[in-house]
Amino acid sequence: MSQQVLIVIPARLASTRLPDKPLAEICGAPMIVQVWRRALEAGIGPVLVAADGPEIAEAVRAAGGEAVITDPGLPSGSDRIAAALKIFDPERRFNVIVNLQGDLPTIEPSSMRASLAPLADPAVDIATLAARIVRAEERDNPNVVKAVGAPIGPTRLRALYFTRAAAPCGEGDLFHHIGLYAFRRAALERFVALPPSALEKREKLEQLRALEAGMRIDVEIVEAAPLGVDTPEDLERARAILKSRT
Repeated sequence: MSQQVLIVIPARLASTRLPDKPLAEICGAPMIVQVWRRALEAGIGPVLVAADGPEIAEAVRAAGGEAVITDPGLPSGSDRIAAALKIFDPERRFNVIVNLQGDLPTIEPSSMRASLAPLADPAVDIATLAARIVRAEERDNPNVVKAVGAPIGPTRLRALYFTRAAAPCGEGDLFHHIGLYAFRRAALERFVALPPSALEKREKLEQLRALEAGMRIDVEIVEAAPLGVDTPEDLERARAILKSRT
């Protein structure tokens, strides 16, 4: 079956470190609009924003994008995406769903395209991304999630674990996990139906729920990790990066 891809960007206003984060201005547009633009630039399929309220949806629609409003009480971005799919695509036209976090305004469109490559293997349920860690301070930073996997090609790992610790131990590369997921639609539906798992709750990483349930995640290695915007300092860095690209 050919890939019919839909990119969905979950976005919610609640943020403890950066209030109203999706609406923060970056180079003349709200951050959620900048992320939507990067998704369009990838050229892999339509783009939908799954908002938790009218403010985000209106910002996206004003820029010419499509958005649906989902229950603000949903516990995760994956749940928000699954809810948005029921509203936007009840006919099930799309069989690959790319979950793009709404706080990655500097992500390279080529990285989104790369995330689809592992799904050429029918055994893979979910594909994601990682980049080699080159900054020493990231190795022990718990906010930098590490992907641990078995190499199955020059740019691919089969994921064995994800952790906030510096892992694996010993000599060799560590990989910075990038929070973008390409789900087969059936895998997304199975995933959101599962209860939170023990390791997921311990590490506070929802992708561990899939691994604990026996789902296969492959990791495509890309050149660099995009900046995730979580703080006012990150926001200033994102503004500088996008300004340098214009």
